[in-house]
Parts: sequence; structure tokens; C-alpha cells
Amino acid sequence: MLTKQIPIGSGFGAASTADDVIKGIDLSGKIAIVTGGYSGIGLETVRALRAAGARVIVPTRDLGKAAAALVGIDVEIETMDLLDPASIDAFAEKFLASRQPLHILVNSAGIGGAPLTRDARGYELHFATNHLGHFQLVRRLWPALRQANGARVVAVSAWAHSRSPLVFEDPNFEHRDYIPWMAYGQSKTANILFAVAVDERGKADGIRAFSLHPGSIVGTGLSKNHSPEALRAAGLIDEDGKPIIDPSRNMKTVEQGAATSVWCATSPQLDGMGGVYCDNSDIAPLVHEELAANQFGSMALGVMPHAVDPQAATRLWSLSEQLLGLAPSKPAH
Repeated sequence: MLTKQIPIGSGFGAASTADDVIKGIDLSGKIAIVTGGYSGIGLETVRALRAAGARVIVPTRDLGKAAAALVGIDVEIETMDLLDPASIDAFAEKFLASRQPLHILVNSAGIGGAPLTRDARGYELHFATNHLGHFQLVRRLWPALRQANGARVVAVSAWAHSRSPLVFEDPNFEHRDYIPWMAYGQSKTANILFAVAVDERGKADGIRAFSLHPGSIVGTGLSKNHSPEALRAAGLIDEDGKPIIDPSRNMKTVEQGAATSVWCATSPQLDGMGGVYCDNSDIAPLVHEELAANQFGSMALGVMPHAVDPQAATRLWSLSEQLLGLAPSKPAH
């Protein structure tokens, strides 16, 4: 299979910030939704999109927490819980009722490293939050994305996708030992496969999709399941507990971490493209499995073949519809 995973020489790099990649881009008249938009790289993504003129909507489980985090940024905050299908439907229905197009959807919310937990449906928490909730959101908002006549869906994944392919026989860890970072890795692979599938189904209607690795950023919320000792042992914080910033090893500030999300959502360099995984504000190369096995988790070396396999992407789409009780949808041609 000919891969689309070929860097384009964007001119940006690991140290580039969200402000760098959006410089000169005018988003006036554009509407964006950013999940997880009140913390970490999601918050910085919201700030950058709003500063460029976009109208930005942030769905959240906790209105008070989001309002406090977003003080000073002129955004709209709405109620939505990625683990509650009814709340996703209600959020989407309210937006669709406005009859407005949706130009940018950044799926930035996520959890990582949690102990084995199941949602009300019995689905494993990483898979349910990081993938299924966003799958339902995109499916429900599809008419608004199509109406934009040029929309982008951005899935924030991670290099952790290298830890695990999508285990179709047991996505919810019902028949295998649960390892938190394998569950997280599987959910991040799902994010990439989802972007491949969205792009395949949406490109005829002008809907393009991208996935990405933001880098390793301490303090985004994903690190809350790790002790300071573990973060120190991983080389992510120093003896004083402060994050170690080294973009050359993909250890980034929040501003640097949000750059690739913002680049995928807005850059004209990606016009006419889609279905690709990006890192350091460029399209990432394909990486062979044996090479990845010898690398550190914080390194962004590209994307694993298992995460961009179109057959696996199609299979995940069908599985997701089945798990969510949605009627099957067919790719547009």
C-alpha cells in the first residue's frame, strides 16, 4: 500500500508554538468546537483559535471548572459528558438546531493511565472516553461538518499508540489482563484509525480528518495517575518537581504541545490532504514496528503501520457503530 505518511517540510518543528503555526491565518466567520478545551493543550488550542477570530464552543462535564479556566477568553461553554450518550446527543442536537456550519472539530479531551474502570455500558474507560464518545460526537455533528464545505476533524492521539494495536477481539479488556498504558495505547490507536475512516467517508463532502502526537507535556491532566517519583524516573520532571522542557526529545510546553493540533485544524499547507497522522506540525513518517520497540515513549518518531491500516479503520468504524447501537453508515463516493 502506498502510504500518505510523507512529511511535507512544513517549516515548523518541535519547538514551534500554537501562535507560530496560526500566524497570519484569519478564522473570522469560522466556528470551532474543542473537547477538553478548558485544560492543557485543549485550552491553548481554544486560545489560539479564538485569537485568530474563530467562534469557539467548549463542551464540558463541569461548567464551573471550565468557566474558571477560560476566564478572559471569549468562548461559549456547553454541557457534555463523553461517557454519557444522551448528553452527547443533546449537545449535538442543540448545535444542529442553530443550522450553522461546523468548520473545525478538535477532539482534545482524553484520559490516560487510569486503573480498570468501566462506564455504565460496561465499556473500558479509555476506549469509551477517548474513542467512543468522540465517535458519537462526530457522527451526530456530521450534517454541520458537511454544511461547512471544507471542515476539519482533528483527533489528538499520542505516540503511545505504539504500545498497542486495536484488539478487535477484546477492546474492553474482558478476556485479557488489564494494563493501564496498553488500554491508553489502544485508545490512541483508535483515534488515528478513526481519523483515517472519517477522512475516507468525508472527503467527498469536504470533511478532512487528521490525527496527531502533541509531544510529552507534564501538567495536562494525563499525569495525574502517576506519582512524582514515576514522573521523575521517566525523566519528565526534575528534582524540584518542575517539568523538563526539551523539544528535541519532544518534551514540550503546553504552547508547543498545542501547535500540531492548531496546525492540523487550520494550516493551508494541508489543503486537499487528510487521513494522516502528524507530529511536530508536519505529516509524520511511517515507522517500522521493530524500530519503535527500541524507542522511548516520549519520542515522536512517526506512526505505526497498525494505526493507519484502512481495513482496520473500516473495521473500527463498524465496531463503534455496533457498540453504540448506531445504524450502519456507508462511505460516500
